[in-house]
Amino acid sequence: MFTKLIKGIMDKTKAKSVVNRLAENFADKPALKFGSPYQLLVAVILSAQCTDARVNKVTEKLFEKYGTPEEMLTLSQEELEKYIFTCGLYKTKAQHILSATRDIAEKFNGKVPENLEDLRTLAGVGRKTANVVYSVAFGGAAIAVDTHVFRVGNRLGLCNEKDVYKTENALMEILDRKDWSRTHHYLIYLGRSFCKAKNPDCKNCPVNEFCEWEYKENYVCR
Repeated sequence: MFTKLIKGIMDKTKAKSVVNRLAENFADKPALKFGSPYQLLVAVILSAQCTDARVNKVTEKLFEKYGTPEEMLTLSQEELEKYIFTCGLYKTKAQHILSATRDIAEKFNGKVPENLEDLRTLAGVGRKTANVVYSVAFGGAAIAVDTHVFRVGNRLGLCNEKDVYKTENALMEILDRKDWSRTHHYLIYLGRSFCKAKNPDCKNCPVNEFCEWEYKENYVCR
């Protein structure tokens, strides 16, 4: 019930007001730490169902020795798993990281591709991960829809969709293209700090006045 039940979809003018207000309160870049497009790719893969703070602790040690595709490929899957164990889903994540790294080395001359089409062909790289790397590392216009963006975008009334792909398209439609990438970050930070899945802090939310969620007037953070 926390995702749906909105009074209506806001118009583009109201959506712009939301973006401007969020810009006053949140950063327009991820909390993940990285030193190259490749390191960002690895960090985003590790961030699935894991906090950015935990990922940053893991990658700080990992990237000291294995921060490039060439260095990463010297690790076996079992060796990589030991580095990333605390990020959760470590077996799957290790497999995805090594698979994507092999594609980068073999198909793209050791460099992370700079366009969405090629990024999305990397083994183990889904649409969300590709969109993040494209927008953050290469300055492309894209919206990556994770659980926070899906929940908050629909709850606010920026869209009213039932899956992440339709949510991505709806957000791209209502937001100015130049705002796509930064709004992705704003919605994540908003979802983590105020618009949580459970026990959202509607009273103190910086965009409460624009929100179309039916429960916002009566919901008290406790």
